[in-house]
Amino acid sequence: MIRVLTLLAGMAVLAACAPVNLTANEPLEELGDYRLGHNIVIAPKMTKGPVSREATKEEWTTALTSELAERFERYQGEELYHFGISVEGYLLAPPGVPLVYSPKSALILNVTVWDDAAGRKLNDKPYQITVFETTEAQTLVVGSGHSRTKEEQIEMLSFNAARQIEQWMAWHHKEHGWFTDNPTYNPPERAPKQGDF
Repeated sequence: MIRVLTLLAGMAVLAACAPVNLTANEPLEELGDYRLGHNIVIAPKMTKGPVSREATKEEWTTALTSELAERFERYQGEELYHFGISVEGYLLAPPGVPLVYSPKSALILNVTVWDDAAGRKLNDKPYQITVFETTEAQTLVVGSGHSRTKEEQIEMLSFNAARQIEQWMAWHHKEHGWFTDNPTYNPPERAPKQGDF
């Protein structure tokens, strides 16, 4: 809990330096024989960041479930893999004071991928990701609290989360053959960084 709060407190500053520019029409990543099975998103211990707009657990789980389905149902492999995702914390930027305090929105998730045929997790420990909203010239200056509604912020963070999860999975598939009949998974010495995928 304290670690999540600390991360959330620092997000407002870091998000301005970490734009994620994505589009819905991107080509698929290489995920081998992947097909989406269960798509489970929960938020039992969700923490709201300082000065954040309010959002309910249902709003987050609904938005994330929808975005994950839209992105991952495109894959038509033969083997089923399931998501177990927990919303750990969020910060939805409220209107701030331009050039003085312009917070940016962010989201923290724990992600686990299950191999249905093998009946086991592909990642033994949940992989924690921090997701930022896509920045634009206007939001860099005044913060997205001025230019986006809460619903738009949640939708954008959920979209970016699905894309970031896809890139993380593609990295593991490339390095360890996650989505093949015989994955050669050995935990790497370090966790992948955003620059890896």
